[in-house]
Amino acid sequence: MVKIGNLELSDFPLLLAPMEDVSDPPFRAVCKENGADLMYTEFISAEGLIRDAVKSVKKLDIYDYERPIGIQIFGEKIESMREAAAIAEAANPELVDINYGCPVKKVACKGAGAGILLDLPKMQKMTEEIVKTCKLPVTVKTRLGWDDDTIKIVEVAKRLQDVGIQALTIHGRTRKQMYKGEANWSFIKEVKEHPDIHIPIFGNGDIDSPEKAQDYKNTFGTDGMMIGRAAIGYPWIFNEIKHFLKTGEHLDPPSLEERIKVCKKHLDFSLEWKGPRQGIFEMRRHYTAYFKGISNFKPYRKNLVEAGTYEEVVEILESIIELKGEMLIS
Repeated sequence: MVKIGNLELSDFPLLLAPMEDVSDPPFRAVCKENGADLMYTEFISAEGLIRDAVKSVKKLDIYDYERPIGIQIFGEKIESMREAAAIAEAANPELVDINYGCPVKKVACKGAGAGILLDLPKMQKMTEEIVKTCKLPVTVKTRLGWDDDTIKIVEVAKRLQDVGIQALTIHGRTRKQMYKGEANWSFIKEVKEHPDIHIPIFGNGDIDSPEKAQDYKNTFGTDGMMIGRAAIGYPWIFNEIKHFLKTGEHLDPPSLEERIKVCKKHLDFSLEWKGPRQGIFEMRRHYTAYFKGISNFKPYRKNLVEAGTYEEVVEILESIIELKGEMLIS
């Protein structure tokens, strides 16, 4: 059993990564139903929260069916982050998470997200203030460093543990890498095996199959894994990994009927949360991923993207079943 403060998770939990414009309540709902153990909101701007910006406040929405869940915040000002942490905690998640990993220029180059990896004393002080503010467990997600010359992840882990964080997720890339190249989990292993580190350490980066999950679990020894891009359009990956770790056998891949069913469920959640217009619009980014590996899907995707009503989308989704005989094994 893995514990984050008083929160008890299963042995080797699988976490859903916080992804901007992806990890919203509709997406989290289908991932939860398919085996995700702990989820996080999209990252939320501290400045947006304290200024009561509609977009930021909306991201605080959490539902009982998706628990346990953490609310993730980011920002460059210590006082703003402290205030935002209090607002996040008031939304009643299971934990508050700090984003020290976002590599996007508009975030990192202002000293937020991965940008704070260039100022470890500030990172430590900011974290300490947030831990003091929150009664709930505080966790952190970060990267290895700004670039190859600034990788001090063991020092980062020790500093953050010293001020009271309850778990640490490490993405095995530097900020300079963005999402390119291979994630280097050897540094994550170094943190996990350090004799002074006693909080749970979760690895993140490149986990896209049950085989790789098992290999990385055995090789790097983390307490669990965080999965991001591989879950987009494929929430089944959580249960597939769990089954493989337990039995050494693969679950059958989702049938075309199952893909249609879960995609429609995602759509239903999307409309319920965002309303008919925005719900339909924001689902458009998910269709290609849901039907990856299906031959001749392109015209259906075009129709789905152009559809303007719920009824039209559902009709197109249900018509995809005609491709059953043309499914590719991916």
